[in-house]
Amino acid sequence: MPTQVFILLRPFWFFLLVVILVRLGGKKHPAKASPLIFVNYAIIAVVVSLMATGLVVDLRPGLVALAVFGLIPVLLDHLALRSKAVHDLLYGKATVLVKQGKIMEENLKQVRLSGEELLAGLRLKNAFALSDVEFAVLEPAGDLNVLLKSDRLPVTPYSLEWKVTPRTEPQTVILDGNILNDPLAEAGLNHNWLHTQLSAMGVALDNVFIGQLDSAGELYVDLFDDAVQLPKNNVRELLWAELEKAVADLEKFALETGDGETKKMFAGNARRLRTLMDKLRSYLLR
Repeated sequence: MPTQVFILLRPFWFFLLVVILVRLGGKKHPAKASPLIFVNYAIIAVVVSLMATGLVVDLRPGLVALAVFGLIPVLLDHLALRSKAVHDLLYGKATVLVKQGKIMEENLKQVRLSGEELLAGLRLKNAFALSDVEFAVLEPAGDLNVLLKSDRLPVTPYSLEWKVTPRTEPQTVILDGNILNDPLAEAGLNHNWLHTQLSAMGVALDNVFIGQLDSAGELYVDLFDDAVQLPKNNVRELLWAELEKAVADLEKFALETGDGETKKMFAGNARRLRTLMDKLRSYLLR
């Protein structure tokens, strides 16, 4: 093999070797790696650089070193899974910085974190007031996780005791003006349905950049031409408004009538319709 070709191919083969070694280390992001694993990757990078540039003439010791340093993360991860002590030694332990709304100053000193850095980390978690924070912990990888006080937490359907429908991942059925058959078939739909929806919107297929189906089966499209205004799909909101109006009318009739049986009938139907609305709330109000 000519020398020039060998020089060109040599870095390529070592790049493939690095890819294999990194994949053996798992799917953890390098930024989340422990200091020991980070140093291990740095050593691999140095050894590969020396071998790829030809500064190391005899490749055998270098390949042995790469094999050793490539297997070290795999071995350490295996030991960490089996032993809590080994895990804490390699990756460290979480440090509580705020507990029951009180800053743990000794723990701040232990992790060499200033008060300003703590406040900056809280702001990154949308906790701008220290009085809103119940608990904060610094993870071994350096991430700050925050738990707000109960009365500062965002309102959720669970806190309101509302039943909600389970959601599935959206299906992208149009991309760059092209229909994606597999996601469309997975949603149980076909091209005719899709063209009907686009026609109702007054949109041409070649003007659609991205089209997605949500868990409720509604189609959302983003167009190449941003000047085109799409009609808002408010069928569910209109149906909810009509149901509320029907309940109000029934309750009004129950109040206005003087006949006892009629009053009872109107009031009972209003209650039944209200019960039905409670069941449909998660479908109609999203």
